[in-house]
Amino acid sequence: MNWRLPPWVAGPLSEIREGIRGDRIQWIEPGQALACDSYLQLMDSLREAMNRGLFLGLEDFESHFALYPPGAFYLKHVDRFRDDDRRMVSAVVYLNDAWLPEHGGQLRMYLDEGVQHDVVPTGGCLVVFLSGEVPHEVLPASRNRLSLTGWFRRRGNEPF
Repeated sequence: MNWRLPPWVAGPLSEIREGIRGDRIQWIEPGQALACDSYLQLMDSLREAMNRGLFLGLEDFESHFALYPPGAFYLKHVDRFRDDDRRMVSAVVYLNDAWLPEHGGQLRMYLDEGVQHDVVPTGGCLVVFLSGEVPHEVLPASRNRLSLTGWFRRRGNEPF
């Protein structure tokens, strides 16, 4: 596998909240590239399967590429906003070729009863977890760390 940032990503990636997170992102929209459309179709199939098996009422999916340059991190957080409860399930697909544990960049998940679980961002690995229930952080890495990060969303509580 040789994963690279897609060529259609033009210009600088967005940077957000220095001191809290150091990644750069590029949102994915349908029609940008065939590979992205295939990914979005796969995620829609996963959404339908989760709805059938878990009755979550997931309606859509939003996603972006996330590039963490060497030394970048994202402090401990949950993926659901205080004033917006639509994000239900988080999904991360890692796109890192030949990643070794010593490169760092692990996704540290804080589970029940003080248990921590680190996921090495190995290319092709998919991690799925409840957006509002699992605090997590991204540890610094010694090389570029690339992923597709997304959220399955339910209908919000706003009036129609």
